[in-house]
Amino acid sequence: MPTDSPASGLADRAAAEFRAYRDGEDGALGRLVEAATPLLWHTARGLGLDQASAEDVVQDTWLALYRAADRIDSPQAVLQWLLTTTRRRAQAVAFRGRRVTVTDDTGAAVGDGPAAMPGPEDVVVHSEAEQVLWRHVQALSERCRFLLRVVAQGDRPDYSAIAVALGMPVGSIGPTRGRCLAKLRAALDADPLWSGTR
Repeated sequence: MPTDSPASGLADRAAAEFRAYRDGEDGALGRLVEAATPLLWHTARGLGLDQASAEDVVQDTWLALYRAADRIDSPQAVLQWLLTTTRRRAQAVAFRGRRVTVTDDTGAAVGDGPAAMPGPEDVVVHSEAEQVLWRHVQALSERCRFLLRVVAQGDRPDYSAIAVALGMPVGSIGPTRGRCLAKLRAALDADPLWSGTR
C-alpha cells in the first residue's frame, strides 16, 4: 500500500506500511524499513552508540518488530513502538558498554570512517575552529544534540516523527531548536578559541 503523499508524515506512513505488511502486501515491510531506519539510527547514535552498535540496535529492533507484529494492537502505534524499542536497546548496549567509543580530541568517533593517514584536506577539516565547535556541540544536552542532528540531516525533516522521538509537541520543535542553537552560539561566543578563529 503506497503512501498517500510525501507530506503525510512519517508516523502516518509507518502506520500505513505496517497495516499493509500485516495484510500480507509484498514490499510493505521493506518500505517501512526504508522510511523509519534513518530516524531509528539517529535515535541510537544520539544515545552515544558508535556506528556499528547503532546498526546492530536498529537491526535488532526490526527483528523484534517482525517477531511482535501480531501483538501490536494499533498500526498507528508502530513508529512509537519502534522508537521506544530502539531507545531501550540502545540504552542497554550503552550501559553494558559492549562497544567502547573512542573519540579524538574533537569528539568525533575514531573508527567510524576509513583508517587512512589524513591528507591535507583532512587537516583543514579538523582545524581548530571545528574542534572548538564540536567540543561545544558535545556539551549540549542529549535532547539538543539529537534534535540538531536530525534536523540537519534532511532537506525537510518530519517534525511529527521528531516529536514522537523526543516526546514533545510538534509546535515545540522549532522553539526548542532555536534555544539549542542559541546555547551553542552563546558558548561559542564566550570561547576565546572560537572568536580567535573567526
